[in-house]
Amino acid sequence: MPLTKELQEQRIPSREGRASVPSHVFREYDIRGKAYEDIDLPFCYWLGRAFGETLKTAGLDTAIVGHDNRKSSPDFHRALIAGLQHSGCEAVDIGEVTTPMFYYAMHHYKEPSGVMITASHNPGDENGFKIAMDYTTIYGEEIQKLRSRVLGLAAEGKLPSRFDYVEAGLRRESVEEPYLDMLADKIRLNGRKLKVVVDCGNGTPSPFAPKALRRWGCDVVELYCKSDPDFPNHHPDPVEPKNLQDLINVVKKERADIGIAFDGDGDRVGVVDEQGGILWGDQLMIQFWREILPKYPGCKALVEVKCSKALVEEIEKLGGEPVFHRTGHSHIKASMRKLDVPFTGEMSGHLFFRDEYYGFDDGLYAAGRLLRILSRDSRPLSELFSDLPRYCATPETRVPCDDDAKQEIIHKLKNYFDGKHELIDVDGVRVLFPNGWGLVRSSNTQPILVLRAEADNETDLQEVKAHMEQALHEAAPGLQIQW
Repeated sequence: MPLTKELQEQRIPSREGRASVPSHVFREYDIRGKAYEDIDLPFCYWLGRAFGETLKTAGLDTAIVGHDNRKSSPDFHRALIAGLQHSGCEAVDIGEVTTPMFYYAMHHYKEPSGVMITASHNPGDENGFKIAMDYTTIYGEEIQKLRSRVLGLAAEGKLPSRFDYVEAGLRRESVEEPYLDMLADKIRLNGRKLKVVVDCGNGTPSPFAPKALRRWGCDVVELYCKSDPDFPNHHPDPVEPKNLQDLINVVKKERADIGIAFDGDGDRVGVVDEQGGILWGDQLMIQFWREILPKYPGCKALVEVKCSKALVEEIEKLGGEPVFHRTGHSHIKASMRKLDVPFTGEMSGHLFFRDEYYGFDDGLYAAGRLLRILSRDSRPLSELFSDLPRYCATPETRVPCDDDAKQEIIHKLKNYFDGKHELIDVDGVRVLFPNGWGLVRSSNTQPILVLRAEADNETDLQEVKAHMEQALHEAAPGLQIQW
């Protein structure tokens, strides 16, 4: 089947010889960089060719391709599809979708591989790719193998002057209705009617989230639910408290039961209760584990290193076995399958349900699970969480740091604390003090170090922070720390 006229007419510049393939964009579990600088159209074309060849080596010939609402995404989408097709593979173009819709499309169309073009919560001038095979995203060594294949093709090949006809062709599908139907079927709010304020931050979930909430029978108040890649109101990243301030104000004004926010590509969720209090990822996980763990007695429960000890204590109380785990959606999904874990999540709002779902992180589905719990309880949301232990903790703090320096700083911190305190080093270093803990880890998606600390009370928290700051200043004297 030939390419569509639209794709035939899209031109990319001819270029012979080695294309620019910067190593730093190939990160631990995805590919991200500056759009049109680190990642340009030739890069996308060669990536499509390389992934297509990888698929054919595995005996596959079809890939689902979707993209988010960033300005560069449609261009990158077209160039990547051309590369896929020139490798002899068929592309199933699902257009502009959230990352969870992309994941679901693989299951719905029974095509286990694909590429989602997105940079998630990164700044708007960046973009990237999540690569999936066998219904899950690749990471680590597999991403580096893909980079090697891209380098080889770019060094030997020549870019076309236009997108030519190929035998494999293009297939267009819309996954919106199947996805919304699936959510409506899996989530039934059989209790009280809920008033929900939803803030999409002008991100990719904007056209989809309000529809799903209304199908669940909610009274919906929309906030920033018009897709706009300039993100004119606030950046779509619900882990930052400043990005939730408008949501908090509207929840109070509307006397809503709950406020829900999504990140730019829809795989994370942020939650605000009826009083305007922010419910963080580890608090949400406690509520979900209370529902899920009784169905899986004695199961292992993955705990991200940034999470509160309250989560660890609750899992143990419920009869589960907490296992500390590194951050990263690809690592988590792989470990969930390996250890047969029904649910887990991250502080950032990534929540992964294998219980009653597919195992991928879907902010909208996670919101639906929480709404189901809330609708069946007569208490307001704040009271549902009122019995959680109240430890004093910092928010997740992001400190700018060159990628090349991050691992050396972590290494120095481990040496600094080794022999003095117990360390958990599955991801960065979590230092266990008698009265709390402090964490420093390297982000796998941005040039930053992530800091967090927790203690039994405010005085102890300041002491923990002081210990961590002293160690950081010795490891990296120029580091600017504000938490």
